[in-house]
Amino acid sequence: MAREMLGIDIGGSGIKGAPVDPSGAFTRERFRIETPRPARPKPVAKVIAEIVDHFGWDGPVGVTYPGVVIDGVAMSAANVSKHWLGVDAAALFADATGCEITLLNDADAAGVAEMRLGAGRGRRGTIVLLTLGTGIGSALFTDGVLVPNTEFGHIQIDGRDAELRASARARTEEGLSWPKWAGRLSVYLRHLEALISPSLIIVGGGVSRKAEHFLPLVEGVRAEIVPARLVNNAGIVGAAMAAAAAHPAETAEPVPHAVRAAGATGGPQREPGTAEAARRARPPSPPAEPARRARPLSPPAEPARRPGRTG
Repeated sequence: MAREMLGIDIGGSGIKGAPVDPSGAFTRERFRIETPRPARPKPVAKVIAEIVDHFGWDGPVGVTYPGVVIDGVAMSAANVSKHWLGVDAAALFADATGCEITLLNDADAAGVAEMRLGAGRGRRGTIVLLTLGTGIGSALFTDGVLVPNTEFGHIQIDGRDAELRASARARTEEGLSWPKWAGRLSVYLRHLEALISPSLIIVGGGVSRKAEHFLPLVEGVRAEIVPARLVNNAGIVGAAMAAAAAHPAETAEPVPHAVRAAGATGGPQREPGTAEAARRARPPSPPAEPARRARPLSPPAEPARRPGRTG
């Protein structure tokens, strides 16, 4: 990641984004818009476009999605509107923004950031990041390589999804004390450990800021357990890193006045201007030849090719 990339994180209460430099630092202040209610595909795409326009951005963009993503398509919708199921979200966001989109699972994005810049940096073996929030997100790494879309929050414990018992929302809604919740978390982590035998468990989500209240109370887990370091910024940072990995040619050097618009098989150049102007200049029909998706270096998220432009 040789120059800044824009990362956008779709959350339950807010959609937020910022340009990110190679060190993981924001180069401009984070911009946040409330998540639409209901959070259906088109209203969310409109917010994504507003964030892109806010930064005057016309390069590749990394975007997170709270569910399984395969080839840019949303394949699950556990904690979002069921209208997302089967939607080519990467193409939807590309059409709304005029930018090439790399879409990946939100916990996977957070995991990528933590592995490169946070609590997992330099660590080998089997490592899992868990984001404890509205649900439980997960990102699994084997010797630094992401295994995407694990969704360990849906492990069944006593006939129910684990996230219904052990998420941060469950603690809040049921008024659980820290010791009581730590007990539930212990049961969940023991189930997870029996499945994948991790050497390190990284606990993320906003509640990880209060790790001292519950992590010391977790019992019966062999793996080392540590709090995440990037916390709420991890999704944005990881999304930006995914976009950079999927577009190495565009991140090799800064391009001050124009951003290359060609896909992997070649194509036109995009002229200087705002993302809004580019959307107005979109031709009426898509290219006849399907775009070949660029192969990401890490994680294996798929970019959506930006539509061609006229004039």
